[in-house]
Amino acid sequence: MPKEKTSIDYVMEKASGPHFSGLRSPTATATSTAFSDANAPRQPFVIGVSGGTASGKTTVCDMIIQQLHDHRVVLVNQDSFYRGLTTEELKRVHEYNFDHPDAFDTEQLLDCIEKLRDGQSVQVPIYDFKRHQRSSNSFRQVNASDVIILEGILVFHDQCVRNLMNMKIFVDTDADMRLARRIRRDTVERGRDVSSVLEQYAKFVKPAFDGFVLPSKKYADVIIPRGGENHVAIDLIVQHLRTKLGQHDLCKIYPNAYVVQSTFQIRGMHTLIRDQEISKHDFVFYSDRLIRLVVEHVLGHLPFTEKQVITPTASVYTGVDFCKKLCGVSIVRSGESMENALRACCKGIKIGKILIHRDGDNGKHLIYEKLPKDISERHVLLLDPVLATGNSANHAIELLIQKGVPESHIIFLNLISAPEGIHCVCKRFPSLKIVTSEIDVALNGEFRVIPGMGEFGDRYFGTDD
Repeated sequence: MPKEKTSIDYVMEKASGPHFSGLRSPTATATSTAFSDANAPRQPFVIGVSGGTASGKTTVCDMIIQQLHDHRVVLVNQDSFYRGLTTEELKRVHEYNFDHPDAFDTEQLLDCIEKLRDGQSVQVPIYDFKRHQRSSNSFRQVNASDVIILEGILVFHDQCVRNLMNMKIFVDTDADMRLARRIRRDTVERGRDVSSVLEQYAKFVKPAFDGFVLPSKKYADVIIPRGGENHVAIDLIVQHLRTKLGQHDLCKIYPNAYVVQSTFQIRGMHTLIRDQEISKHDFVFYSDRLIRLVVEHVLGHLPFTEKQVITPTASVYTGVDFCKKLCGVSIVRSGESMENALRACCKGIKIGKILIHRDGDNGKHLIYEKLPKDISERHVLLLDPVLATGNSANHAIELLIQKGVPESHIIFLNLISAPEGIHCVCKRFPSLKIVTSEIDVALNGEFRVIPGMGEFGDRYFGTDD
């Protein structure tokens, strides 16, 4: 590297490569293995796809799999878990209802999905629709993946199965179209004649659809009319999945936790401010830039109202008006480092102060507070660059709620968060939002964030000598 090239420029240029906030490091020391296991598998995203017979469920699943080509996706069919018929049932197979929930081995299906969610491989049975029996010697090996798609007419019927799903899709197709497709499928693929297919449809399939499948539609998160023909709906689902798969695991557990999307620029600035050799001037400069990005991201979470203005060309422009009732509250003193960025984005904003004495893991001693008198009528941006145990944050949030601020009107901003802090705050205040730029690995025995960035306030204000 040339001599004149500064270390900062070099770091910014080299901050590349795939990155997910909170990537675990096997060398990090943590207080709990729950946060420090570097080899722990990421929790897969489970999608349930239901709908009537021949509604196009498989086509929808195939299209999702094709578009998620950069992720590992497995498809598990509920049909694989049909119970094998007994000798007596085989003699009266035309009277057997294959569309009733009792026709499936739901316990084995649950066990299969639970193992896949835990990162284990499973052997899925193979069902022969001509013999109405499972193959005794062969199975389909299914390995752990990023996405598990569970498809079947009754996958929403059992609550235990539904509870394993992160997303539920119902494929809604016209009844006549479904019947035509079923006739074609059962005569060609399953060796049946048309009359037996129609008899079975009238006697079992339609009553089961009306009694079990259609009522389960109310559990769906997304309903896709026209099945695989609805490319717009499938594209939107895939886009949502890509966002979810890129999220930190904790954001899947707590929908009120948000991590600013990582870019090479953000990763580069984190690399700089975490470096113990960086100068104070550069630490402040790049911290301010990161704080500004977090603040701007947070403003997008505030309520807006529609507003029309007249442009210099005498045209009407329909836009939005910012939230008027807004204030900042900094947790002294590290939180004061975030005030300039907030003022730069929100002209004339009022800022209150809360000082809480921190003693190890105990952050419950309020020393000082000065807040706007009308704070109960405002949306509050709570400022603290580092979320560690979450105890100080909880105490500050409790104080704001005591002052009449609705929990849902509080957004907590920070640069880095420990998983323990996320758990502590999000679990206690599910309506509050946390916005951070990275989630780190864990806390060490001294309740310091690892890898962290040290005592932020001392480094920012120059009192770390």
